[in-house]
Amino acid sequence: MEILRQPRVSLIARPQFLEPPHLPVQWKGESSDGERLAEFAGRLCYMSQHNPAGRTTAEYLGNILKQGHGSVFEHATYVMLIEGISRSCSHELVRHRAGFGFSQLSQRYVDESHAAFVMPPAIQGEGALEQAWERQVAAAQAAYVAAVEQLMTRYASVESAVHRRKMAREAARSVLPNATEVKIVVSANVRAWRTMLELRLGEGAELEIRRMAVACLRVLEGESPALFADFKIYRAEDGGESGRVGFHKV
Repeated sequence: MEILRQPRVSLIARPQFLEPPHLPVQWKGESSDGERLAEFAGRLCYMSQHNPAGRTTAEYLGNILKQGHGSVFEHATYVMLIEGISRSCSHELVRHRAGFGFSQLSQRYVDESHAAFVMPPAIQGEGALEQAWERQVAAAQAAYVAAVEQLMTRYASVESAVHRRKMAREAARSVLPNATEVKIVVSANVRAWRTMLELRLGEGAELEIRRMAVACLRVLEGESPALFADFKIYRAEDGGESGRVGFHKV
């Protein structure tokens, strides 16, 4: 049994900007494809491809953030593989619908006999709590394995081995805790990512999804810093990392 204490966030897809040759922009400064896509969309609205103010991409997008013209951020989509979060955390995450797409590991099809479990941040560092929690999830996993074995025997008459395993696992999963690890592919446009981050980085957010949001923000900042430049990560009073945004609900 594996115990996980931190999420793992991997960027697996990014925008590719293909500039139309008949509408070239007078670019200034270095930028990612996602940043250029947002700038191009904004400049198209006013046909200002000649860049009359001589702004760099970062300066242009900073002004967009200040003005609150978030619609141009809907064109750039980033896709993440998120691992090491619990099913309770994923249930919070998938509540963000507009602009998001989700593909999550299915406990109905995947054998959870060797599943990992995510220790809640509030339990970490407290020896007695950690030990009690580990005993509880170990007992739940043992109950799952036993239930699968018994159900496979019960459904021995089912000819298809694949269907037999599915029937056993879909019933046995009911004993697994919300701490069971989830792997999930998450796609969202920049405006949707920003909204999720604003809501989930705050000190009032649930601790595990806040930790996940911090990890997502670091990946996105590294990929396209100008699109997330107004976010700041800081150490909260509870000791965990939190974040705030400069321009709300862009």
